[in-house]
Amino acid sequence: MTLIMFLAFVVATLGITIWSAKKNTGSSAYFAAGRSIKGWQNGLAVAGDYMSAASFLGISGMIAFFGYDGFMYSVGFLVAYLTVLFVVAEPLRNAGKYTMADLLAYRLKARPVRAAASLSTLTVSTFYMVAQMVGAGLLVSTLLKDYAWITPNIAIAGVGCLMIVYVVFGGMHGTTWVQIVKAILLMTATFILSFMVMQKFDFSFVRFFDAISAITYTDPKTGGEVTRNFLDPGMKFGMQVSQWGPLDLISLGLALVLGTAGLPHILVRFYTVPDAKTARVSVIWAMIIIGVFYILTTFLGFGAATLLGPDAISNQNMAAPELSQFLGGDIFFAFISAVAFATILAVVAGLTISASTSFAHDFYTNVLNHGKEIAPHKEVRIARIAAFVVGAVSIVLAIQLQKINVAFLVGLAFAIAASANLPVIIFSIFWKRFNTTGAVAGILTGLGSSILLIVMSPSVMKNLMGMDAWFPLDNPGIVSIPLGFLGAYVGSLFGREPEAEAKFAEFSVRAHTGLGAEKASDH
Repeated sequence: MTLIMFLAFVVATLGITIWSAKKNTGSSAYFAAGRSIKGWQNGLAVAGDYMSAASFLGISGMIAFFGYDGFMYSVGFLVAYLTVLFVVAEPLRNAGKYTMADLLAYRLKARPVRAAASLSTLTVSTFYMVAQMVGAGLLVSTLLKDYAWITPNIAIAGVGCLMIVYVVFGGMHGTTWVQIVKAILLMTATFILSFMVMQKFDFSFVRFFDAISAITYTDPKTGGEVTRNFLDPGMKFGMQVSQWGPLDLISLGLALVLGTAGLPHILVRFYTVPDAKTARVSVIWAMIIIGVFYILTTFLGFGAATLLGPDAISNQNMAAPELSQFLGGDIFFAFISAVAFATILAVVAGLTISASTSFAHDFYTNVLNHGKEIAPHKEVRIARIAAFVVGAVSIVLAIQLQKINVAFLVGLAFAIAASANLPVIIFSIFWKRFNTTGAVAGILTGLGSSILLIVMSPSVMKNLMGMDAWFPLDNPGIVSIPLGFLGAYVGSLFGREPEAEAKFAEFSVRAHTGLGAEKASDH
C-alpha cells in the first residue's frame, strides 16, 4: 500500500512536470513561471516550500523527545515570516528579476556582488537540501523495509534523481504546482492526524495537557525511568543539559527568525507573481497556512510523546509516521508517509531550481560572461546542467550525514542565510552609503564565519569526529549574524562608491512603489 501511494504521487507530479514543460518557452517561463502565478497560489507554494521534512518529521520528533524546547522550533519558523512581509517581499519583487543578487546588483557592481551571492545561494540551498534528503532516505528505507535492496543510500539517490527530473523539465512552473499539491496534501494529513490525536483524549484539552505533564521515559544519562512534565522548558536547552543551553536557544531563535528572509528558495518565489501587491498577498496567505500548520505540530509531537512514549519511537525523525500507524493502522501510515515523501520531493525541487537559477543567471551570465546578453535557451540549458551538479553533490553529502536530525540541519541553513544574505539585503534597501565592497565583505564574512563555527561546534567535532568542540554552541547564529552585519558595515567604510549612492534614490522609489518594475523585470 505504501509503495502504491508513493508511486501514485510520483506519477501525478511527473504528469505536472510534463504539462509544465510545454509552457517553458523562454527564460522568464523557466525561471519565474512567466510571472503568471496568482497570490493565493503563490501563498500555497511558499507554504509548500517552507513546510519541509524538517517541519513535518524533524519538529514533530523534537517535540516528542524534548517537549516545550522542541516546540521553540515551531515558534521561530512562524515568526520569521513577519521579517519577510515587512522588510523583504515588496522591494525584492520590485527591484529584481530572477534571483536575490538582482536586487544587490541594481546599484552595485554586478560581477563581484553576483559571484558572492551565487556562492551563498548554492551553500544555503545545499545545506537545506541535504536535510530534506536525509529525511527522505530514512523515511523511504523504513517504509519499504520489506524490500531489502532499498537501503537509505538507494532512497537518497532515488529522491535526488526525481528532483533533478522535476527541475530540468518542469522549471519554476512545474515546481510551483508540485508545491501547491504538496501543501494541500500536507495540511490535510496534519488536520486528520491532529483530529485523531484529540479523539484519543475525547477532544478534551485538559486531558491532553494533563497527559503531557506526566510522561515516563528512559533517561539517556542514568538509564533509569523518569516521569517528567514535557511542558516545562529546559529538556534540550536547559542549564542542567548544558551550561550553554539558554544561549543556544537564543542563537537558534535568531537564526530562524532572521534566516527565512535570506533563504534563496523562498526569495525566488516572489518573482513568479505579476507585481509587488500580489507578492504581499502571497506572504499573507503563506503566513495563515504556515501558522495553522505549526500550531498543529503541537498535536503531532505531544501526541507521539503521550500515546507512544519517547522510548517506543524508533527514530526522532519518525515520530509523526509512527504515530499515524498507531492511530490509523497500516493504510493511514502509508498515506502519511506518502505525504512526507511528497513534502521532501517538493522542497528539494524548490531548492534545486533556486540554486541552478542563481548559477545560470548570476554566475554564468553575469560573472563568467561579463553580463553580455546570451540567448534565453542557452541560459536555461546552463541552469539544467547546474541542477544535475547540485543534485549530485547533495546526494553525496546526504549519504554522509544521515544520522543528524533534519530540523537541526535546517537550523544551520537558516543560520547561514541570516548571516550571509540578510545583512546585505537590508543594507542595500535602507543604507545609501552601502557599496560593493560592503556587499562582498558581508556575504563572505557571514558565510565563512557560520560555516567555520558549524565545523567547530559539538554537533560536528564531538558527534561526528569524536573530538572536543572548539565552539560551545550547536547553532552559530548569535555570533555569525552580527559578524555578517559588521562585515557589510565595515566593508562599506573602505572607500565611497558615488555611482551606488547616486542610484539609491531611484532604487528606493522603484523598490517601495514598483514604478518601472514591470517593464524592467519582463524585458
